Amino acid sequence: MLLAMADLPPTADLNTLRTLIDRVDRELLALLNRRASLAQAVGELKKKEGSVVFRPEREAQVIDGLKAVNTGPLMTESVAPIWREIMSACRALETPTRVAYLGPAGTFSELAALGYFGNSIVRIPCVSIDEVFRTTSAGAADFGVVPVENSTEGVVARSLDLFLTEPLFIIGETSLFVRHNLLRKHNTLQGIEAVCAHPQALAQCHGWLSNHLPNVERRPVASNAEGARLAAEDSRLAAIASDRAASEYGLHVLSPGIQDDPHNRTRFAIVTHPTRHPQPKSSGHDCTSLVVSVTNRPGAVHDMLVPLKQHDVSMTRFESRPARSGQWEYYFYIDLQGHPDDAKVAAALKELRAVCAFFKLLGTYPIDVH
Repeated sequence: MLLAMADLPPTADLNTLRTLIDRVDRELLALLNRRASLAQAVGELKKKEGSVVFRPEREAQVIDGLKAVNTGPLMTESVAPIWREIMSACRALETPTRVAYLGPAGTFSELAALGYFGNSIVRIPCVSIDEVFRTTSAGAADFGVVPVENSTEGVVARSLDLFLTEPLFIIGETSLFVRHNLLRKHNTLQGIEAVCAHPQALAQCHGWLSNHLPNVERRPVASNAEGARLAAEDSRLAAIASDRAASEYGLHVLSPGIQDDPHNRTRFAIVTHPTRHPQPKSSGHDCTSLVVSVTNRPGAVHDMLVPLKQHDVSMTRFESRPARSGQWEYYFYIDLQGHPDDAKVAAALKELRAVCAFFKLLGTYPIDVH
């Protein structure tokens, strides 16, 4: 039985407290192994039923339930990452989860993948967002993690464009605080000829670079981690990347937190192929994403939004992208609050589909409301 606060000696010294912590750690390990055994039993039942191992709505409900009963002193925001790792380790006992993301090691996409799935996954780094989609579509990865929106620079256009042509759909999302650092092999700003980073990172650090390195070339590369790799090979180069990339490639952090927006965040979508994973069931706090287009006529966009208002469905995101047809036509990317199993959402989607020239459901998935 786990140690209770009442069991603490009133005048416990450091050695006593450490002994008690060691005792609790052993008890926790025994409980975790018991949980792992139960997870293995669940895995055997799932194999017989032919059901999938990873259920994002179930994991969201588990974490929500634990947050609701947490009484501290462990902070509620610490519950999710702890249990994601526990569930990741238990899930790995059932079957390895293969996750594709924009690599190499040290990218924010990798951090997003580990934050969402935990560390007990098979990592598949890809050289581009296109390759993440292709790898997941082909079945070489069970899931892909792709950036879709940044709080500073807006949507990631390439990801949105690929949702139109690839068969993948969204089963989850995660948001990551993006802290950009200037990295280099030598611990000085002198002699830098170029700063290498993903175009989004260069844009997010425009102000700092203009003030501190105004005459230095800004060189776009496939990922921030690729920029760090190049900087590790050439002392004339610097990179914009994460702390993890600095450790991975042995670089100095010349200046931390150089992003123009101190609250800079990037939203990532978790994608998979519909033949390999079912649409998540309702978790009680879900988002439904879709892309639509309407014929180019007066009032068409207004008519498209009417079903949402009539059925009291909240729209949380609305983005437009050119259709590249040369006819000034647009695709509209929409996020709705709710799940297609909800009666009002189902009714709104049915009427919306009827007035659209193009309609594609991109996915429905649980969102973190805490």
